[in-house]
Amino acid sequence: QVQLVESGGGLVQPGGSLKLSCAASGNIFSINAMGWYRQAPGKERELVATTNSGIINYADSVKGRFTISRDNAKNTVYLQMNSLKPEDTAVYYCYANIRSTSLSYLVAYWGQGTQVIVSS
Repeated sequence: QVQLVESGGGLVQPGGSLKLSCAASGNIFSINAMGWYRQAPGKERELVATTNSGIINYADSVKGRFTISRDNAKNTVYLQMNSLKPEDTAVYYCYANIRSTSLSYLVAYWGQGTQVIVSS
């Protein structure tokens, strides 16, 4: 059994900062890609940032403001969000491509989502 647990969402004023965390746990053999997506009301889920073997990608809308990082020893991925804007308001989901100890291939797992609201 593998699961991802997110934390760190909340309400913040425009220009403020938040840090999201996502920890993978369970029968993990290996993890390659980890990252974050978000979904705003009435919109499709969109990629925010990913990290895989040291290669990092960001959505254009968050470049220079968000930073993704990863602690492989803790199976945890982080998203530091600075200079937040109202348009960053969304439910943020983490994901990870994980090979469990019972399988020989990777499976994509998702967190439960954490709400981020940017408002004055």
